[in-house]
Amino acid sequence: MAGEIFETEAWFANLLAHGFERPLYRHWRWSPEAASAGAAACFPLMQQLPGGPVQALGNYYSCLYGPIGSARGLAGLSVSQWSEAVRALRRSHGASVLRLQPLDADSAWLMALQQGLRGAGYLTDRFFCFGNWFQPVPEGGFASYWAQRPSMLRNSVERGRRRLDRAGPWRIEIQGGDQPGVERALGAYLAVYAQSWKLPEPCPEFMPSLVRLAAREGWLRLGVLWLQDQPVAAQVWLVHGAKANIYKLAYVKGQERLSAGSVLTAALMQHVMDEDRVSEVDYLSGDDAYKRDWMAQRRERIGLVAFDPRSPPGLMAAARHFGGRWIRR
Repeated sequence: MAGEIFETEAWFANLLAHGFERPLYRHWRWSPEAASAGAAACFPLMQQLPGGPVQALGNYYSCLYGPIGSARGLAGLSVSQWSEAVRALRRSHGASVLRLQPLDADSAWLMALQQGLRGAGYLTDRFFCFGNWFQPVPEGGFASYWAQRPSMLRNSVERGRRRLDRAGPWRIEIQGGDQPGVERALGAYLAVYAQSWKLPEPCPEFMPSLVRLAAREGWLRLGVLWLQDQPVAAQVWLVHGAKANIYKLAYVKGQERLSAGSVLTAALMQHVMDEDRVSEVDYLSGDDAYKRDWMAQRRERIGLVAFDPRSPPGLMAAARHFGGRWIRR
């Protein structure tokens, strides 16, 4: 499988341009491999405030974090090489606190980084970020997948289709790289989102710019369910490599009885499984109850935090972190 969409140059560039409510103090790329050979992979990092913690370049828009480029070289670094890279980061950016999230706990480089941090004198800890529901695509594609879903879900989708039939002419459109169609679908998505139960986006330009970027890159699957030429449900999926990511979804508030969102999700599932032929569909962040009806498996995304006890800010942050954990226990 190709690298994750949230670990691409294009993703980070769009996030920097449109995904923060206020300018960052600074951001840069850290290349641990520079301590040995050749820097094929780098970690985008940021500080939001002067003297603040060094963090993964990300926020509430980020569903996974990892290095840009091939992580193969990172897996080959020794603990001492990681430790030297961490010391260089501390010298150049005063990293008294380092926080990376959300991470795949099984990343090949993660344990070596944590050991390297400890070798450089840091205190480290891992913490839970969120549950992540996902679905490996079975042999037989959508037909096999749909047969394995709970009968309550399958019946709900079928009832929704019948109610839509009674409500008037309806159709589903799934847009990808066709620019005129994408702009119309984007307008429909924004209209649905504005009429949904969701709070306004903190960064209003992020989603329009992401949709246009995804269309250029070939990632976009923007589904809209139209009822009598009015959009009532819309979803933004991002397909990268062999994986489909369900990124944003909304339906018009007050139209719950039509199950338009579920009908649209089923159509997009069929599209990515049978036409895009992905091997996995990912519901990204959150343990919402409805996700377990659509997905068969769950994993957890974690964070890694490290404190330099030789610096006053690092020591104070470590005391707060570990002291708070002890009190909760």
